Amino acid sequence: MNTMQWDKLLSAKRWGYEDRYTDNYADARSEFQRDYDRLIFSSPFRKLQNKTQVFPLPGSVFVHNRLTHSLEVASVGRSLGRIFYNKLRESEPDIDTRLPLMSEVGNIIASACLAHDLGNPAFGHSGEAAMSYYFTDGDGLIYKDKVTAEQWADLTHFEGNANALRILTHPFTGRGNGSYALTYSTLASIAKYPCAAVAGNIKGVINQKKYGFFQSEQAGFEKIAGELNLMKVSDEPLIYQRHPLVYLVEAADDICYNVIDLEDAHRLSILSYQEVEELLLPLCNSENMPKYLANIEDEDAKISYMRARAINTLIQECSEIFYREQDNIMNGAFNQSLMDVIAEPYQSVLKKIEAVSIKKIYNYASVVQIEIAGYKVMNGLLEEFIPAYLENRSKYHEKLIALIPKQFLTHNADVYSKIQTVLDFVSGMTDIYAVELFRKIKGISFPSMS
Repeated sequence: MNTMQWDKLLSAKRWGYEDRYTDNYADARSEFQRDYDRLIFSSPFRKLQNKTQVFPLPGSVFVHNRLTHSLEVASVGRSLGRIFYNKLRESEPDIDTRLPLMSEVGNIIASACLAHDLGNPAFGHSGEAAMSYYFTDGDGLIYKDKVTAEQWADLTHFEGNANALRILTHPFTGRGNGSYALTYSTLASIAKYPCAAVAGNIKGVINQKKYGFFQSEQAGFEKIAGELNLMKVSDEPLIYQRHPLVYLVEAADDICYNVIDLEDAHRLSILSYQEVEELLLPLCNSENMPKYLANIEDEDAKISYMRARAINTLIQECSEIFYREQDNIMNGAFNQSLMDVIAEPYQSVLKKIEAVSIKKIYNYASVVQIEIAGYKVMNGLLEEFIPAYLENRSKYHEKLIALIPKQFLTHNADVYSKIQTVLDFVSGMTDIYAVELFRKIKGISFPSMS
């Protein structure tokens, strides 16, 4: 049976700097930490502070945005990787000699976690849906016959995961070698759905639930997959099995939003303290927890403590499952997320958290309102900028094109590349900027000179 191998999966080779790569493991160990640092200081990462996580961006009450969420996911991801490495070292004392880079899995996962939401547009998943809607049901339908079927699948199912890979690897104008030059292993660990759009959106198949690269980045992903020896499922359409570390990146994300959304909901008085305690206490794995909580007066502090203990429990559970299922994961036979395999009594609690979140959090009035606004704003921006850039047949179009930063403009004349120019521009906007620009170009408000 074909199987992936850690000695191939862990590579410090850098995207765009392949000619500088050496097999010096002492130097390679620091390369994955550099990935983390490059992402922290990158413009797309900073923009996450003004992108919605679940709730509208905070007023007087602070809730998580995409940036704080990504930092917390990175922290959990590093712990998952470190625990896995420690388990390997206990069972295989020679692991550092046989696989010198295995000790770095925590840093690889942490970097991938930082980058996992980089491609998400403003207004979260509703922003993705709005950008897709423009092509499926809006004015963008007229471009269907001007692109290939594969390219059309990209446009009608805009995907933040694929957009993250594009942001990190695409040669945008005037940006050095055209990428953030991350290591191949970090880039592969971001790809939750390593397949083309025409192969995505398949329920029940974990690596094809959505898709992981646009047609414009397919050759680049093939290059990464070939270097790491990822298991190929199909050539046409292109489908790979996941890099094993994707499971831990995914688990870190799942752990954080399952637990932390409850904390935010309490801060916003959407859920009572009693409701949150009922959901978190069973995950704390401590008989002494009620007695400890009785000594804390502040409800926020109580929830913060339960949140920390619950996250620790889920980290331990997911790392154990990953270690236990390592062989199935390496040969592509593991078709579930780690969180879906967590045993009772925790699984029932997680399902209850999901049900409460859907009913009371994700359908809360302000959350729904921001989703509706996202549809109007994102769709409205595409209605203006795509015809302008593709047709450029009036002074008005020229003025709109002048608003697109030069780094996004393309020298390619084909329709797909020009549409991607606008999608790069619009998907990179923060919530606040998208709303302001929408209001200004629609004549709802006027720009100031300050």
